[in-house]
Amino acid sequence: MTTTTTTVPTVDQAVSRMAELRAALPPADGVAVFNAMYLTVTRLVRDRLGEGWFEDPAAMAVLDGVFAARYLAAVDAAAAGARPAACWRPLFELRGHPGVHPLQYALAGMNAHIEHDLPLAVLDTCRLLGREPEQLATDYRRINTLLAEVEAQVREELLPAPADLRAAGPLLHVVGVWSIDRARDAAWASVLGLWELREAPAVFRAVASALSGSVGMVGRALLTPLNGAGRPPAEAEGRPVTR
Repeated sequence: MTTTTTTVPTVDQAVSRMAELRAALPPADGVAVFNAMYLTVTRLVRDRLGEGWFEDPAAMAVLDGVFAARYLAAVDAAAAGARPAACWRPLFELRGHPGVHPLQYALAGMNAHIEHDLPLAVLDTCRLLGREPEQLATDYRRINTLLAEVEAQVREELLPAPADLRAAGPLLHVVGVWSIDRARDAAWASVLGLWELREAPAVFRAVASALSGSVGMVGRALLTPLNGAGRPPAEAEGRPVTR
């Protein structure tokens, strides 16, 4: 079974790095939109780690760091002029497109991170701690609860006002095809499937690569340019918007 070679940050280090990115990136940047949402999730996880909310907080701290490392590796690859993993390429390639609504960026980032990075992060955590996936299942579902809460909040904040919904029809159609519930179920199915392939490294790598590619295809569909439909005028023209 393969694992990411990126140094695993602590939860506090992951929060600090995402906060630095939030301060450095223009608010209208597609990566900035996802980063702000992910920062919120990671802060919630950090807070819950100290509240006895998780069954195994030490394992969840490792999982959260491994999980964050995959996103941060994509950020670093793009900054260095390299290509991020296939699942992340649509977000980084279209991060400044004037026809993409901020909600599309948020969901495309979640798509890449949940459907590809999360199952591999669970497997990496199992390898590092000598666990089996079922031993992490209860806390996995608790993390999913936090993801769902933040995703619902982001949809509410970024969707157009009710008076503008008719004009935002194309946006609603695009974002309506992605469901966090289905994404979480698919991620756990990938965990179980890839776990069974852990003794066959070549097959594991092939399946993981195919997963990254298929997740990237969904991400590209989520980022279908809408020619400004449903976006504030300044964003539709490609100008930064202060939030």
